[in-house]
Amino acid sequence: MTAVQRSPWLAPLRLALGGSGSVLVLVEGTAGLGKSRALHRLSGLPEAAGARPVVWRCGTAQERPETGGGPALLLVDDVHRAAPEETEWLRGVLERPWDGLAAVLAYRPEELGTRGLPLGAPAVSYPPALAVFRHRLRVWTVDRVRRAASEALGERATPEAAARLHACSGGVPQVVADLLGTLRAGPGSRCTAADVDAAGVPVRLAELVLSRTDALAPADRPVVWAAAVLGEPAARDELLSVAGTDPARGRAALLAALARAALSEVSQGRYGFSVPLAATAVLERVPGPVREELHGRAARVLARRRPVPWAEVARHRGAAGRRKGWLKAVEKAALAAVAGGHHEEAIGLLERTLAVPEVPARFRARLAPLLARSAVVGLRSDRTVEVLTQAVRDPGLPVDVRGQLRLDLGLMLANQVGDLAAGMRELESAVEELGEVRPALTSRAMVALAMPEWPTGTLAGHREWLRRAAGLAHAGDNEVARAAVAANHASLAVACGDPRARELVAALPVDGAPAGCREHAARGLCNAADAALWRGSYQWGEELLAAGLDLSARIGASYTEQTAQGTRLLLDWWSGRWAGLGERCERFVSDTADMPVVAADAHLVRGMLAFAQGDWTEAVHWLTALGAPAPECTRMPLAAATAGTLTRLALVRGDPPAAADQAGAAWTAVSDKGIWAWAAELAPWAVEAVARAGDVTAARRMAAEFARGLEGQEAPSARAAVVWSRAALEECEGRHREAAGSYRKAAAAYRELPRPYAWALTTEGAARCSLTGGAEASGAAGDRSDGAAGADGGRAQAVASLRRCVEEYTELGAVYDAARARTLLRSHQPPQARRPGRPAFDDRLSPREREVAELAARGLMNREIAVVLHLSPRTVEQHVARAIRKTGALSRRDLLRTEKDAGPP
Repeated sequence: MTAVQRSPWLAPLRLALGGSGSVLVLVEGTAGLGKSRALHRLSGLPEAAGARPVVWRCGTAQERPETGGGPALLLVDDVHRAAPEETEWLRGVLERPWDGLAAVLAYRPEELGTRGLPLGAPAVSYPPALAVFRHRLRVWTVDRVRRAASEALGERATPEAAARLHACSGGVPQVVADLLGTLRAGPGSRCTAADVDAAGVPVRLAELVLSRTDALAPADRPVVWAAAVLGEPAARDELLSVAGTDPARGRAALLAALARAALSEVSQGRYGFSVPLAATAVLERVPGPVREELHGRAARVLARRRPVPWAEVARHRGAAGRRKGWLKAVEKAALAAVAGGHHEEAIGLLERTLAVPEVPARFRARLAPLLARSAVVGLRSDRTVEVLTQAVRDPGLPVDVRGQLRLDLGLMLANQVGDLAAGMRELESAVEELGEVRPALTSRAMVALAMPEWPTGTLAGHREWLRRAAGLAHAGDNEVARAAVAANHASLAVACGDPRARELVAALPVDGAPAGCREHAARGLCNAADAALWRGSYQWGEELLAAGLDLSARIGASYTEQTAQGTRLLLDWWSGRWAGLGERCERFVSDTADMPVVAADAHLVRGMLAFAQGDWTEAVHWLTALGAPAPECTRMPLAAATAGTLTRLALVRGDPPAAADQAGAAWTAVSDKGIWAWAAELAPWAVEAVARAGDVTAARRMAAEFARGLEGQEAPSARAAVVWSRAALEECEGRHREAAGSYRKAAAAYRELPRPYAWALTTEGAARCSLTGGAEASGAAGDRSDGAAGADGGRAQAVASLRRCVEEYTELGAVYDAARARTLLRSHQPPQARRPGRPAFDDRLSPREREVAELAARGLMNREIAVVLHLSPRTVEQHVARAIRKTGALSRRDLLRTEKDAGPP
């Protein structure tokens, strides 16, 4: 519903069009708010069809329309441009209205000859019978701008772009539309805030504001230039000081600028441009020497504010050519941003500054460490990495400063960029360059090298790095260094199942006085949460995750917060909270597109979802392509879980040798590292792959090695996986009764965690082995009634379990698994009596056709569907053809949509 449709004057206007009474509506709005569109909408009212239309635009050479009795809709635009004779004509109509007159006058209030009086002075003598209303058009809200961006740009429009559109346009609809017209023609799959800035000033807006400025006397223009230089609404005295005028002359200039609508009173006592982008258009036309003088005065004016807006002071000093003062202000602005937790603000400011080649070496040595530190805590950009890479090559840098930069550059390369080898090299070089000169920073580099999640190094090596880091940190009095050691000690303890883990996590300095202590505490909480979840301690992990996210948000640790959001996606996968999970993963990957290490959690979860949904091609893409990091650059638990899913995929495609090869490399990596809890998502599929590939002895050795590696550790998920691996091995060896028992034990463990998908898989395994073992036992027992009775009872229980599995898979959205379990169920449940002949489904899909259609729409090939449903490829081909014919689908992929539209048979 539009603002016009909600207006209280709409009902009286409709009555007037019906011949009852008369009404006047004054529609006012500044340039670009949509007055003409409002008039056009009113002309389309149903009641207007029976009224005489009178449309008039003031200031044009139109022939004056006839007026008179009867229902008439008088629509007058641009009243602010009315000539004297037009004003007199309108006065005459409004002072002597007739029943049935519905008059609507639209104008720009800022351009009226007499403010507040659309038809000038004196005021119109409205007769008592005339109902008079005023309707003020408003600027668009952020939500309205976001809708317009979505309509114009579709999925390309990001929330940041919409927010920036609103900010620079002031919400003026015409400016928004002009900017969107430029952005629509732009390249790229995403439209960002930077793209909005690059769009420039729309011609319509630039010509409007420049014409209003040029209409001022030359002596009055500096006050408009001053507003453009400041770029934000300012108080009168500040504005006049920047303009460089004396109070009396400045007051007259400001009044003239307001009268000509070159400036507006944006808020009480603050003057500037109602459309912020207009400042850019004016600033581009200010002569260079004058512009520098204005910036110099602006810097002095803003430096008197409390607190001092140092970033703005830096901008003005730089534009005024005051290099030394600019760099000092940049440093103060960056320090203030970091102290306030606004790391991304500091990053942007420092990147722009250090990209200037003329910055002297002594200032680079002070500013580059600030950039590096902020980029590690916040969200880096490729430009940050480039700037720091150039900085460490500067021979003029002191060795300890270079070591400090290497430390943070190494952290960014490893944690954010995903270039692990380069990151480790920088960290090791940092240890050498920092040495004993900067023990706190040396300790921090050692702490980074102690992170066990990376595929490089061994557990013993990581513990040695941590021991050395702790020695350095505790030898000094640096609280931040001790906090860094504490964070890594706690997360390593959780990852290894150390009994002291909870105690170490509880001791993290979440309320530490230095900001750096809280940053490391937030990192420690989030890393510990991730480690706890990989071990299967879901309740504790969720508690740590909530605490880590809260602390990260409060201190502005954006990078830590993003990594924790990725961990939450994993938690939702394991917990069975799959509704909307795929879309959330895709948004997360899009938001972290330049940080593959951060996006890795989402890649894994999205790939596992695609597999469960039967979209195997999509699963491979998410797990191995589309920006997914390579195994050698992926955190080890993620790499092992990814290998587990790819191993399972090779198994269901009937390629055990490929499955065994896929599992082998990941298994070796986990074995070399020595943290066996990370094999929980890999082990069952790896053991099965190796056994089905023909090396049962190796499969037994793997299962035993996995169990030994977890002795004495608290790792609920991995311990359940040990039992599952044993069950898979027993099934491959043909020991179905033992396998059924092991699967049931694993299912009980997964239900306790709880992990509904793993529970369904292991419960299905128990039922499958029970049915196979029961059939074997029944055949061996011959005709003995007691054996038959026992077999029938076990069979009934297995069938009931399968039904529960189908329900669980269906609720989760695991299309592939539901189809497989349903096929197994159909082959073992007793046939139901029905009339002879095929059931008649007419043009509706049969249950089997629906199963085939779901899998085909997910991307499975006919031979793959045949494996899942135990059908021949020829039968699958026939089912697909019938499904396409019945649903009217245009392709296999289209079956998913059309089958949903068709509903159940």
